[in-house]
Amino acid sequence: MRTNKDNDAVKHNLVFGLPTNESDLWIEQAWQESSHKVHQLHQRVGASFPHVVQDGMYQSESPQWWTAGFYPGILHLVGRESGDPELRQSANECEIRLEQVLGDPEQVDHDLGFIWLLTGVATYKQYGEQDSRRRSLLAANLLAARYNESGAFIRAWNFESAHMDTRGVAIIDCMMNLPLLYWASEETGDPRFAHIANRHAHTVLKHFIRSGYSVCHTVEFDPETGEMLTEHGGQGFAKGSAWARGTSWALHGFALAYGYTGHAAYLQAAEGIADFFLASLGEEIVPVWDFRATEPHRGAKDSSATAIAASGLLELAKHSSRGDFYRQEASRLLHGLHVHFSAPADEEGLVILGTVHYPERRSLNVPIIYGDYFFLEGLAKLRGYSGLF
Repeated sequence: MRTNKDNDAVKHNLVFGLPTNESDLWIEQAWQESSHKVHQLHQRVGASFPHVVQDGMYQSESPQWWTAGFYPGILHLVGRESGDPELRQSANECEIRLEQVLGDPEQVDHDLGFIWLLTGVATYKQYGEQDSRRRSLLAANLLAARYNESGAFIRAWNFESAHMDTRGVAIIDCMMNLPLLYWASEETGDPRFAHIANRHAHTVLKHFIRSGYSVCHTVEFDPETGEMLTEHGGQGFAKGSAWARGTSWALHGFALAYGYTGHAAYLQAAEGIADFFLASLGEEIVPVWDFRATEPHRGAKDSSATAIAASGLLELAKHSSRGDFYRQEASRLLHGLHVHFSAPADEEGLVILGTVHYPERRSLNVPIIYGDYFFLEGLAKLRGYSGLF
């Protein structure tokens, strides 16, 4: 039986263009509960860079860390509806601190897209701030400068490793950084940014996506000749395995790349990877951190993979002939996260059981800021938000 509270919610949704079906009222409930927790977190941490939850509270990283854009991105997502000027102010303060990182070439790596799409580009698109446009275009130029012409890939990390020559390493995560380059081409009219993005994406198609559409995390190329040398397990269980979050990065990244370019190969990849992810997940909501991890290494889950994949499925649904199916699956996953994996009300974070880096045993089965971001982004898309990427 529909209650007065339900009727009020339907009226509210009709006004704001939100879901009106009783079966979809959970979306509004999840959004409101999550927004409330974001406001509570903001009251404590202000303009900082939360990363993972420990002992019920978010711990912060420095602005150099690759996840630094997700919390201000959350502030933008919630603030665009609430109109809370304090959220916007803190997001802008984060952005100013992040600009300082751009002046240190040893701190800049491939994750400029993750950082600047959710900060500078978000601010510019929502408020027309020219300083944010300037910062974001600088970030795009620095990302383009990491392109290795011989191997047609964007270099990932700066650090040295005893296991690989990182001068020639690319990783699957970088598919999610390409929209910064596509945006820069659209914004400036200069096609060079998009050319680099497309060439990197084609390299990923060739060397990262296996038959059957499982995905490897890390590929090492000869930095001089561009020759593909070997695959590495990276954050996955082993060479040849299927790291769950890497699968979701690829799914989401190719769906976004298709949206910018219309290249049929990108849509085919996004659909194939989506089908692999969903088949590997089965009836579950949250996967084991690596679909192919063996016992006794299956105790860590990764809810962030579900959140990223769900938001990516909603992007894919815009373009695929199977869009209804992908949208239904995205809704199923987000609903499952809300019902079964919401963090306790008296603890920070939105979604429990995320895993940062199982091979290094770092932050296992905890809320993570990018899991929270993509969970909120997925909810926002179900409510009609078109997205920033």
